[in-house]
Amino acid sequence: MSNLNQIPMRSHRTNSRRSYNFVVLALGFSALALIIAPSIWIVAQLCVRVLPKFSLSVLTTPGVGLGGGLENEIAGTLLITLGIALLAGTVGVLSGIYLSQFSHGKAGGTLRGASEVLAGIPSIVIGYVGYTALVVGFHWGFSLGAGLITLSVMVVPYIAKTTEVSLRQVPTGYIEGAEALGIRPGRILTRISLKAALPGIATGLIVALAISIGETAPLLYTAGYSQNLPHLALTHSPIGYLTYAVWTFYNQPSNSAVQLSFDAAFLLVVLVLALIAISRVLVARSQRHSETTR
Repeated sequence: MSNLNQIPMRSHRTNSRRSYNFVVLALGFSALALIIAPSIWIVAQLCVRVLPKFSLSVLTTPGVGLGGGLENEIAGTLLITLGIALLAGTVGVLSGIYLSQFSHGKAGGTLRGASEVLAGIPSIVIGYVGYTALVVGFHWGFSLGAGLITLSVMVVPYIAKTTEVSLRQVPTGYIEGAEALGIRPGRILTRISLKAALPGIATGLIVALAISIGETAPLLYTAGYSQNLPHLALTHSPIGYLTYAVWTFYNQPSNSAVQLSFDAAFLLVVLVLALIAISRVLVARSQRHSETTR
């Protein structure tokens, strides 16, 4: 009889757990919808505004005043993106490796705190510091080098944090097994830990690149603006970029200028999506033979 009495209680507990799971899943999906819906709305509005009037000549025509195309802005944005990937990516990943593998005690806590403070500084403040130190102090003028260093300082904390977290989440069994086989620590780091942490590191790098190419204020202070095609000189070389077109042309009375503003915004979205796709392909190829994808 006692067993028979326990059956309804177990059934009630099972139903309660199912109800609780349903509520949690519903809340999770609702939160996801709140994140996705604005993004879909923004992209849809851009497509509706841009695609009916979009012309491929925008990609190959240099800007002239408030008209022309966006060739110089596209080339400048791509050059800035590549520079940030090399400069901030290298410094950020190496910083994350140091924080996760070699930094312990008070020194590690101090470095992490400083990185978090740097990540919280408004971008316009970092831009003004870059203007004071690089453009004026070092006499670089408005230039590609000043813009790259300023944006790199702004996004390095994001890359370092995601790299550190990703490396700390690598299963300890991987590392202990490699140590038991007598593999050297440096090879464990490069061949096992970094490979397992690559998806997280790639995500942090993409977020950093998306933040950097979407910034306007730091570049206005440091890179200036030019309607000429960019070159590789790091100093005294103003450069065009898409966010300048978005910010400047939108409020102009010319319809062609306003359309260029929407075209630039659309191209920025396409560039971010392309970066995400490239990172996913690279991660998939690198993880193709790993245990986690079997």
